[in-house]
This record gives sequence, structure tokens and C-alpha cells, in this order.
Amino acid sequence: MEIQVLSGEDHLSITDDGAWCWFSDPRAVYYQGHHSRTYSGWVDTKGSIVVGFYDHLNGTIKTKVIDPELEIDDHNNPSLFFDPEGKLMVFYSLHSSKSPMRLARAKYAESIMEWEPAQKLALNDTTKFPGASNTYTYTNICQLSKENNQLYLFWRGVDFKPNYSTSLDNGLSWATGKIFILPERTYSNRRPYLKMSSNNKDIMHFAFTDGHPNMEPTNSIYYAQYKDGELVKANGEKIKEWSALPLDPAESDMVYDARETLEKAWIWDVAGSSQDTPVIVYSRFPNDSTHVYYYAVWKNGQWINIKLVNSGSWFPDTPLGEQEREPNYSGGVILDHNDPSTVYLSIEKDGIFEIEQWQTEDQGEHWKTIPITSGSKFNNIRPFVVRNHPLEDSPVVLWMNIRNYAHYTNFDSSVKMYVQ
Repeated sequence: MEIQVLSGEDHLSITDDGAWCWFSDPRAVYYQGHHSRTYSGWVDTKGSIVVGFYDHLNGTIKTKVIDPELEIDDHNNPSLFFDPEGKLMVFYSLHSSKSPMRLARAKYAESIMEWEPAQKLALNDTTKFPGASNTYTYTNICQLSKENNQLYLFWRGVDFKPNYSTSLDNGLSWATGKIFILPERTYSNRRPYLKMSSNNKDIMHFAFTDGHPNMEPTNSIYYAQYKDGELVKANGEKIKEWSALPLDPAESDMVYDARETLEKAWIWDVAGSSQDTPVIVYSRFPNDSTHVYYYAVWKNGQWINIKLVNSGSWFPDTPLGEQEREPNYSGGVILDHNDPSTVYLSIEKDGIFEIEQWQTEDQGEHWKTIPITSGSKFNNIRPFVVRNHPLEDSPVVLWMNIRNYAHYTNFDSSVKMYVQ
């Protein structure tokens, strides 16, 4: 029997008013306790920070504003984490603001209706780096169970570089932040973009760039892995002790060297396979109106970069007569962290961005493609695969269905769910 593919608009919404960027994660997580629910977070058109859940058993959806009218900017979407008691912890920040990051904690397990006052996390080390920019953007959170449940929090902080801090008491107190990645300061506020993931036991995967593709004509892709207090390359070669940070990208694995092709890149996701072999997806730009997705795998002792597809141009609705301010905003490509042989991507078809699932059984040599949306009226962009999603009858991938997106401060979109 042929399965009907729905338009983006006809898929179930977890919210009809929400947006997100792709550098704060996880944006959606599954949690099984007394309930079986998928939780997510976003920014609405009033600039409020909102969380919500979809209940797998009865199909109900509930949402809650946890910080009203903070700032209209999709960079501020929260990252989600459940503590050992089943209470949701939500990390978020304003965009490039001196205002500290926030940590909001739910009062009760598996409930989003009541919250403790938000904890302010002013973690940038302004003493060690006097005169450097002191701002906060993006939040990424994970926990390593084999390190006494130590929390690792990453953000773009002092000097516009990826920073990190740790906590051993469930986030009640945090170490002073440190710069994680420090490239050569060839210009002011050079800012590498970071994606990370973890097995939540003892390994963290990191993929990152030289900087922003608007500023880096040969923006390349790098990789490093954390294990047992060390940073190593994909082949296990030691780079340095974690205590010896920061990391210069030149010390790490070169996944893709844009100096050889003169096609700048931007990172989208990184994950580890069941054997913790790294997989990376990213966009390359032969020019700003051509966005090509790549799938990079560590195979036979080297990084193999596999071209997936030309996804089209940028998705923002460029105002008539104006130059596009974000020409490297691709529709988006993301890995299923349960199994990174599955990829979800946003590709332009007949002038509209649609969501597709791509699957490979041979590390990217051949692919099976399944449409998730088709015949949509509005663009479907920035997919995100729910972390730890169960295998049946659950939301797997969420994405933005955008009625309008002129800029990251001017948007109108829903967050949709594909329930397999």
C-alpha cells in the first residue's frame, strides 16, 4: 500500500508559533518515566522562551512560557536536559548579549507547568581575558555518567569563542568558564562555530569551523573527540590533555579543507555510531546561492567526504530590492544520533524546501530516500532529530514550517513533527 506523504502544513504541530537556530542543542528529547513524552523548546514571535511536550500515549500537547518576551531572535532557543530526578533543566541565552546565560528548572518531575526562578550563569572568565568581548550565545549541554555525572556546558562566550564549564552538583554550581577553541586571531571576534554530541557516558564528539562563512572564504571543517580526560583525533592519536585547552583547530583533524576547493563550509551536525565512530554533516558553498550537503565518515583511517545533494539556495525571504543578509542559511541537514546512517535534510523542490529522510547501509556509498513532506505551501527547514527517540509510534524529527522568515529577528513559523 502506498503511503501518503503529507505537506509540511498537514503534519502535526507541537506549536504554531516557534522558531530555532541550529547551534543550541538538544532542541528536543524523549523522556520515559511515569509518562512517555517528547519535549522540545523554541522562541516565539514575542521573543518568549517556550517549552512543550507531546504525550505518546494520549497524543496531548502542552506548552509553557518559561521566560516571557526575552528577545525576538531565533538564536535564543533553549537546550534541554533531564536531571536524575526526571526534572527538566532548560539552558538558554540572549544573542551576543552581556546578560548571563539562564538555567531554568522545573519544580516537579515530568512537569513543565511550574518553574524555579531562573539561575543566571555568568561563567565567562573576564579576569583572564580582560578587554575581550564578554557576551553569551548558544547553549549545549551533556552529562558523562562515568565522570560522576559531571555536566558539561558549552556556549559561545568570551572573545566570541566556544567556551565551556562543568558542574558536579547537578548544575547548582559551575566552574569558571574556559575558552575551548582558539584559532589564530586574524581579525577581531573571529568565531568558530561548534556542534557537539555525546554518548552521555565517557565520550564527546566535536565538529567546528574556522569562523563564520561570511567572514571566512575558506571556512573548513575540523573534528576532535574527548575521552578519559584527553582530546584525540578520530584515529585515537592524542592531541592534548583536556586540562591543556584551548584547542587550536590546526591541532585537530582536518575533515574538509576548503583551501583546496575554495568552497567555504558551515557545520550542521556531528554524532558517533554505535562504535563511537564519528559522522559529520555540513554544507559547502561553491557560491552563496548553491548549498551542497556533505556526509563525512571516518573510514579506513581517513575522512571520506561524500556529496549528498545540492539543496538549493538560502531559504530566508530576501526583501525586494535588498541584498540577502544571511546567504549561507541552508535549509538544514541533521543526523539521527540513535543511528547516524540516517539523515534528515531540507531540500528545495519546485521553489519550496521539503524534508526528506536519507538512509545508507554502506557508510554513504548508496542512499535510500524517503520524502517526509511534499507539495508544501511554505518552506520546511532546520530539521532536528529527537534525542533518544523510541523506535515506534513517536515523533522522530521536528522542523520549522515557515510562513515568513525575513531574518532571525523577523519570523513566523510552526514547529512540526513527523510521527513514524
